[in-house]
Amino acid sequence: MYFGPIPAREATGCILGHSLSVAGQRFRKGRLLSQEDAQALAAAGHDPVYAARLGPDDIAEDQAANRIAEAAAGPATRAATAFTGRANIYAETAGLALVDTAQVDQLNLLDEAVTIATVAPYELVEPGQMLATVKIIPFAAPSHAVQQAIARASAPQPLVRLAPLQACRAGLVMTRVADTKQSVLDKTETAVRERLERLGSSLLASRICSHDTAAIAAAIAELQALDCAPILVFGATAIVDRADVVPAGIVAAGGVVEHFGMPVDPGNLLLTGRLGDRPVIGVPGCARSPKLNGFDWVLQRLCAGLTVSRADIMRMGSGGLLKEIPTRPMPRSGLVEKPTAPAPRRPRVAALILAGGLSSRMQGGNKLLAELDGKPILRHVVEHVLASPADPVLVVTGHRADEVRAAAGPGRQDFVYNPDFAVGLSTSLVAGINALPPDLDGVLVCLGDMPDVSPLVLDKLISAFNPVEGRAICLPVVGSKRGNPVLWGSQFFNQLKVLRGDSGARKLLAELADWVCEVACDEQGVLNDIDTAEALAARRQQ
Repeated sequence: MYFGPIPAREATGCILGHSLSVAGQRFRKGRLLSQEDAQALAAAGHDPVYAARLGPDDIAEDQAANRIAEAAAGPATRAATAFTGRANIYAETAGLALVDTAQVDQLNLLDEAVTIATVAPYELVEPGQMLATVKIIPFAAPSHAVQQAIARASAPQPLVRLAPLQACRAGLVMTRVADTKQSVLDKTETAVRERLERLGSSLLASRICSHDTAAIAAAIAELQALDCAPILVFGATAIVDRADVVPAGIVAAGGVVEHFGMPVDPGNLLLTGRLGDRPVIGVPGCARSPKLNGFDWVLQRLCAGLTVSRADIMRMGSGGLLKEIPTRPMPRSGLVEKPTAPAPRRPRVAALILAGGLSSRMQGGNKLLAELDGKPILRHVVEHVLASPADPVLVVTGHRADEVRAAAGPGRQDFVYNPDFAVGLSTSLVAGINALPPDLDGVLVCLGDMPDVSPLVLDKLISAFNPVEGRAICLPVVGSKRGNPVLWGSQFFNQLKVLRGDSGARKLLAELADWVCEVACDEQGVLNDIDTAEALAARRQQ
C-alpha cells in the first residue's frame, strides 16, 4: 500500500487519508474517491491530496477485519460487519468469555497492521456486550498477515467463545455453633440466593445443621437426594485444613476433596470437592458479604457449565488481588463504592418499517401486497430486517392495514397503526417514533417497498453508527448516490416527530450534515423502490 500525496485528478479509486471540506460537503477520512470526487477535490484546491492506494497484495481494512473477526467469533458470539477497519464481536447471551490469551498474543505479534483486543478471560458478560474488537490499523493489511491472523484466530478453536449461563439449582448447607446468631444465617442465605439469581440460577433448598462431620454429611446427602448442584457449604468457623470439619463432612457423605485454598484475596480459604459428578464447595466466610471475592469466580464458572479443576484455581492469582480494586474499597479508606462505567455493547437500534401509504402511484393496487419471487414485497423487507441485529422491529400500517399485517408474515415484529396515513409518509414515521421503547440508541427507518435491501446493509449501518464519534445518522451510498434506509440517533427523535409531508427528512439531513455518515455500499437495492407497475414489472424480469 502506498500512502502519501497524490495529484487530485489521479486519485480516483484511492482512499482519502484525512477529512476535508469540498464545496460545502464533508469528505470524510476513508472515503473511496470516485472520479467525480477527484475532480471536486482538484477544483476546491485540495491538490495534491493525501490518500492511500492499495497494491495487489493488500486487503482493504473492512474486508480484512471481517475475515479475522468471523474466524475469531466462536459459539454464542456474533461478529458485526466492519466499519473503518473495525469489526466488533458481541455476546449473544449472558455467560463467561472464553479467550485464548496465548493466541491473542500470537496474533498481535504477527504484523503491526492487524490487532485484536478482548475482554479478560472468564469475564462475566451480558447479552450484546462487546467481547472483542478486531482493528486494522492502516487502510489495508498485507494478505499474508491476514491469512496468518485468520489461522491464529480459528485454530485449534475460535479465539473468542462464550460459555452461556445455565439454570443451576443449588443447595446450601450452613453449620452453627452455640453462639451463632440466626441473623448471620439469614444474611448468608440471602447473599447466596442473590448471587445465584444474578447468574440466572436459583437456591433450591437449604439446610442448617450443627458444626460436626456427621451432621454435615447428612445435610449434604439430603441435598444430593433433591438433585441440588452445586452444593455449597458454609461452616460456622473458617476451614483451616483439608482435614477440618467441613471437608471431613464432604468425605463422610461419599465425596472427595479436590483442592483447598486459592490465590485470590478475599477468598483464600475456599475448598472444592465433588460428590460423584456434583460439585461441592466449602465456601469462605467472606462470601457472606455481597462484595466480589474468589467464590464468585468459582460460582460463575459452575453456573456456566464449566469444570473448575485444581489447576484452574491455582491459575487465578494473576488479577486475584480483589481487596483494593475500586469496586471493593477498604473500609478503613473511607471511600464509598464507585459505580463502574458500563461495558461496551452493541448499540440498541430498533427498526421501523413504513408500510402505511396509499400506493397512489401503483394505479389502484397496494404495492406492498404485490407478489415478488413468490411472496409479497413487504414480506421480503420484513424478513431482511428480522435477520439483522435491529430489535425491536415495528411495522407501521395504515392503508388496508389488515392485509398489510398478513403480508408481513410471521415473526417477532410488532405493528403500529397510523390513523393519519393519508396525510403523508411523515405521519407514519411519527407514529412509529412515538411507539418506540425509551432506552434506544437509534432507529433504522426502512421503506416497505424496498425488498432488495439485504441484512448485510442493515448490519453495516449499525456497525457504522457511533454518535460519540460523530456518526449519529448513517445512510448507504452507491457511488455518490444516497439511498435508504437511514439510521437516526435517538437525539434526533424529537426533530423527526415534527416532520411534515413526504420530503421533510431530506431537509433535516441537510440541516444535520455534520452528523451524517455515508456508508459505502455496492448493493443497488438501497436505491431502488418499487412504487409503480413498471418498476415492479422490471424487477420481476431481473
